[in-house]
Amino acid sequence: MADGRTTPDQEALSKIDTTVPHSARIWNYWMGGKDNYEVDRVAGDAYREIAPNIETMARASRTYLIRAVTFVARDRGVRQFLDIGTGLPTYDNTHQVAQKAAPDARIVYVDNDPLVLRHAQALLTSTPEGVTDYIDADLHEPDTILEAAGRVLDLGRPVALLLMGILGHIRDHEEARAIVRRLTRALPSGSYFVHYDSTDTDEELKRAQQGYDDTGAVPYVLRSPEQLADYYEGLELLEPGIVSCPLWRPEPGTVPRPTDVYGGVAYKP
Repeated sequence: MADGRTTPDQEALSKIDTTVPHSARIWNYWMGGKDNYEVDRVAGDAYREIAPNIETMARASRTYLIRAVTFVARDRGVRQFLDIGTGLPTYDNTHQVAQKAAPDARIVYVDNDPLVLRHAQALLTSTPEGVTDYIDADLHEPDTILEAAGRVLDLGRPVALLLMGILGHIRDHEEARAIVRRLTRALPSGSYFVHYDSTDTDEELKRAQQGYDDTGAVPYVLRSPEQLADYYEGLELLEPGIVSCPLWRPEPGTVPRPTDVYGGVAYKP
């Protein structure tokens, strides 16, 4: 600016580290997006060379989000969504899916990545009946998230908590479990937990992930489906349980092919 002050957009850009790859930007690259840098494309290509199934996994996770959010909004009547670990906007983002099923849905996105923050405006479009908002916060601080989300969502009414592909970034498994418990305990009866994460069920994927972690990027821990089940403790896991995402209530007439990203939807009684 002429008076020397920086704009929020400039401030966000100044915090972006383009010297190491970033998972949200690589995911964006695999999904065909443009919000990534050369370091991300190089890392993404290296990952894909070892684990060529990764792009299939990326798309499977997005179609799972579409089915799960539609189910919770349309079939279970939930009108509030807390999406933590938003990632970069692509297609069929949570608010678009939820408000297609329920135009009055309220969505709060949470992330702490400066590039996501810069693009947050793309996530703040909403139907006239609904609301979207964005919180700049870290998953390691669930109380901060809940306090901020409570300014937009009514935490006395059912909320769908979405943790999609984010818990692998919590290195310690017990800490990840504790974060999920803290978040779900704060939500009322009738709420839902919607989740997926990549798993350690493929040797190629494990080698590719280790190579990525060795770049100095924020590591992502691949866990077993049995470990993922720990996150659902105290909740009622809906059929078909924790499964490879393409197998979670596939569209009629489709022939789903399992891949190494597992998820499930649970109800809080």
